[in-house]
Amino acid sequence: MSNKMNGKPVVYFDSACMSLKPRQVVEVMEKYYYEYPACAGRSSHKLGEIVTKKIKDARKTVANFINANEQEIVFTRNTTEGINLLANSLGLKDGDLVLTTDKEHNSNLIPWQRLVEKKNIRHKVVRSNDDGTFNLEKYQELVKSAKLVSMVYTSNLDGTTIPAKEIIKIAHENGALVLLDAAQSTSHMKIDVKSLDVDFLAFSGHKMMGPTGTGVLYGKYELLEKLEPFLVGGNTVEYSTYDDHEMLKSPEKFEAGLQDYAGIIGLAEAIKYLQEIGFENIKKHEHSLNKYITEEIKKHPKIKIIGPEDPALRSSIISFYIEGVDMHQIALMLDDMSNVMIRTGQHCVHSWFNERGIKNSARVSIYCYNTIEEAGIFIKNLELLMGLF
Repeated sequence: MSNKMNGKPVVYFDSACMSLKPRQVVEVMEKYYYEYPACAGRSSHKLGEIVTKKIKDARKTVANFINANEQEIVFTRNTTEGINLLANSLGLKDGDLVLTTDKEHNSNLIPWQRLVEKKNIRHKVVRSNDDGTFNLEKYQELVKSAKLVSMVYTSNLDGTTIPAKEIIKIAHENGALVLLDAAQSTSHMKIDVKSLDVDFLAFSGHKMMGPTGTGVLYGKYELLEKLEPFLVGGNTVEYSTYDDHEMLKSPEKFEAGLQDYAGIIGLAEAIKYLQEIGFENIKKHEHSLNKYITEEIKKHPKIKIIGPEDPALRSSIISFYIEGVDMHQIALMLDDMSNVMIRTGQHCVHSWFNERGIKNSARVSIYCYNTIEEAGIFIKNLELLMGLF
């Protein structure tokens, strides 16, 4: 990405939507296309063998990243596909209850609403506390009759993180399975699926400095084996006749057709890059930027921060709005004035905004490559705009 546009530095504060990619990720993807652009797992020639090994190594890298076994890693296009795969494969039936939070991305809301319509399952929402934190007491009431708990680990709306380990423990005590939407989590914190004892976990590559169109669904192997495949065809079957077929075991039975081999290789490279930086360093850096921006924003009483005021509870996200103001206009002016790039809208969490009658919000999402100087540019130009309201 160019460091300047129209003679001014680019201030990219939209990483919760799409993170920037380090050169190493782009280069390994280019290498695939230039040097061994072949199929994995199918062709026995030299190029095919190279790709097959690269994909096997990538699966191992991803598995180690979240402390899983290789056969528990299913490659997808994104978190959305992983959640939909599970929703359509788990075999939920009439009367089964799915619990979500009130801050779910549409990708972890609409699949369950569709199953309410198609299979007559039940869906209930655990409303957050007034300060945006998770309501454990309400959850304990509702989980008693749940079949599946499917919750966003870290919210893309306000950056809050749920107490996942406690939620999972309580769910298992009540006989429920747990899926975590970790799209906003794997880029900012170390996740250990074995320590969490989570049953399923989905995440995307494009939010953690990896390629667009890559994602992962993790599932405990014994649970994956029980799931019916969602997409079938090439590479998912051991053999077929005109009348019958035999499916491969997990994870292959879920990975139909030719895969994004360059993307998978790039995802593994992004993970290595993150591990070199270290999540403790990422967390410390993000907190310092979030703290500075939060303190400056709070000087303006007209600005309402969504979620807890404490930046330590909001990961890398500062989401805010001004009553009666279309925040989209704020974002357009910031971009035009100073190349400050933020996101506005309802952030695919329309349900939360519609329930509260809030039109939209501006969302600043920072990452390890942002600087205090960039934060200063944002605050300086926001100050100028606040003079208009």
